[in-house]
Amino acid sequence: MAMQQTAVLVKPDALQRGLVGEIISRIEKKGLKIVGLKMVSFEGDLVANWYSHIKDKDFFPRVRTFMTSTPIVALVIEGYEAVDVVRRLCGEERRGWKAEQGSLRGDLSMSGGFNIVHSSDSLESANREIPLLFKANEIHTYDSLTQVLVYDEDEKQ
Repeated sequence: MAMQQTAVLVKPDALQRGLVGEIISRIEKKGLKIVGLKMVSFEGDLVANWYSHIKDKDFFPRVRTFMTSTPIVALVIEGYEAVDVVRRLCGEERRGWKAEQGSLRGDLSMSGGFNIVHSSDSLESANREIPLLFKANEIHTYDSLTQVLVYDEDEKQ
């Protein structure tokens, strides 16, 4: 178990509904650290590369239209076992109407398509997704004063 980085996208539906602050607030309240943050136009090669695993599916044009309808807010989140922690925080079930209460999707969404947020589903995915969105100099290293109250000594490594 170790400190990890993971990617989070605040999707167009969340941006339109004014949920960006709520989503970021919940990430921070959990004790996770934001090490990268920007607004991105999710179009062209970026959307094609991001969704390369579904680009041949019949529903891909609908996904592309939705994801390019407004900018998205992209984040790199760092923390102990961050991939799994952020997945649970977002809601492991992607359909909002079925997602567990207390999760972002469970509390703030009702749809499968309009499910407000994306988070990397594995460390391998995070390692692929983060460079699609962020240059190395856009990911920051810093000491957070609150981390002494969030992690035990053996979790900080």
